[in-house]
Amino acid sequence: MSAPTSMSDGVLLADLLPVDLLPEGAGVPAGVPDDAGVHAGVGRTALLVANARALEARRADALAVDPFAAHFVRASPGCADWPADPAEVDPGDPVWERLAAYFALRTRVLDDHLLGAAATGTRQVVLLGAGLDSRAHRLPWPPGTTVWELDRPEVLRFKQRVLDGLGAAPRARRRTVPVDLREDWAGALTAAGLDPSRPVAWLAEGLFLYLPAAAELAVTAALDALSAPGSTLAYEVKTGLESADVRAADVYAQARERLDVDLLALFDPSPRPDTAAALRALGWTTTVRTPFHHAPAARLRPEPADPLAANRWITCAKRP
Repeated sequence: MSAPTSMSDGVLLADLLPVDLLPEGAGVPAGVPDDAGVHAGVGRTALLVANARALEARRADALAVDPFAAHFVRASPGCADWPADPAEVDPGDPVWERLAAYFALRTRVLDDHLLGAAATGTRQVVLLGAGLDSRAHRLPWPPGTTVWELDRPEVLRFKQRVLDGLGAAPRARRRTVPVDLREDWAGALTAAGLDPSRPVAWLAEGLFLYLPAAAELAVTAALDALSAPGSTLAYEVKTGLESADVRAADVYAQARERLDVDLLALFDPSPRPDTAAALRALGWTTTVRTPFHHAPAARLRPEPADPLAANRWITCAKRP
């Protein structure tokens, strides 16, 4: 995969918004308590990924450019010591070099997947567990596209405050749906305008890793019921509980100690379901790949006792 000259998301490096416009904590009005759902637990992983995207945006060979990511990080208390530029990252840093490269690659691959669906005529895009995703604002959507963002209310409130502070305008119709995906969310989505008779491009990026197995299968069954033929889905999973030597990997320890992000505690420990097989039984085709299938060798290579070795990126299409 080669880096695009003008970026797959249609935003040039020169278009980066000046992050200095927002002081730390901006977007959180005085007297409003911190949103625990954003600044702790799984919500804090969204800030970790956002900072990885912010670092990537400043690379000359960036795989994807997210001009909003740095603003989300800057608006959150507790991230002041996180690096803001790749020049601040030590060579070999397991979090801000290797894991950040993984997130950058994931962003690019899933951007391309969604834009590919749009190119074939899909005009409904649903981001499950959207977190601090800014695709509605940064990707070059065709006219008539609607992007729904589903996440917990506190996450969406935090994101909206930052976007409002920037005066950011989406490049598609954007509809936010405040829900907990462990509960019944399909009715809220259709009430927000989704038309199940038309194809949908679904994305579950960094979601199923944290859900119990039953919830993962429930989400899959619900989205299938809302998917007309021609719909697509991309999601990320781990193949199962990792071995002790993998769980002892430096990236997990450093994320916990330096960033207060305990990934191992957040990953659901239950045996993982074969969601791809469940989808095939429902009439979907599935393609399962490792991150290294996509990776430029210079950016991401397999390592011994590698926490990324169990990760799978799965793309699906619902047959007529």
